Amino acid sequence: MVVDALFGSGLTRPVKGFPGEIIKLINTSSALKIAIDIPSGLFADTTSKSADGEIIRADYTLSFQFPKLALLLPENDAFVGSWHLLDIGLHPDFIKKVSVRNFYSTRQEASFILNPRKKFSHKGTYGHALLIAGSYGKMGAAVLAAHAALRAGVGLLHVHIPKVGYSIMQTTLPEAMLSIDRYDNYFSDIPELAMYNAIGVGPGLGTQHQSQMALKLLIQQFKLPMVFDADALNILAENKTWLAFLPHYSILTPHPKEFERLAGKWNDDFERLEKQREFAKKFQLVVILKGAHTSICTPRGDCYFNSTGNPGMATAGSGDVLTGVLTSLLAQDYGPVEAAILGVFLHGLAGDVATRKLGEEAMIAGDIVKNLGKAFRKLY
Repeated sequence: MVVDALFGSGLTRPVKGFPGEIIKLINTSSALKIAIDIPSGLFADTTSKSADGEIIRADYTLSFQFPKLALLLPENDAFVGSWHLLDIGLHPDFIKKVSVRNFYSTRQEASFILNPRKKFSHKGTYGHALLIAGSYGKMGAAVLAAHAALRAGVGLLHVHIPKVGYSIMQTTLPEAMLSIDRYDNYFSDIPELAMYNAIGVGPGLGTQHQSQMALKLLIQQFKLPMVFDADALNILAENKTWLAFLPHYSILTPHPKEFERLAGKWNDDFERLEKQREFAKKFQLVVILKGAHTSICTPRGDCYFNSTGNPGMATAGSGDVLTGVLTSLLAQDYGPVEAAILGVFLHGLAGDVATRKLGEEAMIAGDIVKNLGKAFRKLY
């Protein structure tokens, strides 16, 4: 075993020379490598990609008190390994006074957001949501999103789907009410919107011209925060002038490639994070960038990193499930930022429960939906 404590999180220049040769030697060793606080040679708050220096490739990193930003970004995975926090007893008053823009969401924060149900509540208490999803060959996305919305607690759910999806949705999910599009195979018009207090749009939608025009009309007519995912994001990427007209505090849920189409390319993950932050501030949106330690940037410029989830969730349909959860929470009158933090945490926690049963390779998106109930119970 090698315990690496050469350099800490205050490092500001690449490690070369004699210390660099030591790191090279350690990295070629077959010993178990444990880094203390941060792997030596890794910068805590800026990218190490362009630095011409040596970095410990740790199997485990034992970080003090709080995770360093570098531990949360994909580009450093090969150096950090599996990281764990050690409480070194920083004074609570000191912690409260430190001004920060980055936060790490744990079970404590998620539990604080969660609203327990009242004894005399009814289905109207928990909102009426609309999901606009599905097209020919992609009705599974609509089913997953709708199922997740119901499992996340929404009182009433309508799903707007093309005619081709009628029997599929009616049979698979009898708890959902249906709004049927005039076209057979894809989204082309919007229903009357007055009855809904939350809308999610995008899973399996397609990007046909009629779908684009219908999405534009939706943006013009619905003034409350909405959830935009998948093909709704791809349509926005093709029509970037529409971004300024999205209802403030709407939630966007891109994966990295979708975000690149919206915001442009970046050179490293630190630059990507700043792009995400500035994008959220500029358009007054909540931007959820999906992945390990999913990051949530708010219109104020704060960024929350998630602590749940695992590689088994890297499977088709996981994002559709998240869209359903977020739409459901918005309908239940959670604020958009709170819905994003809680929804992402629950989504990841349900994935963690599923993985313990099935392993990472065998997990599918439907398993996340099936375990949402257990994720809620764990928060209670």
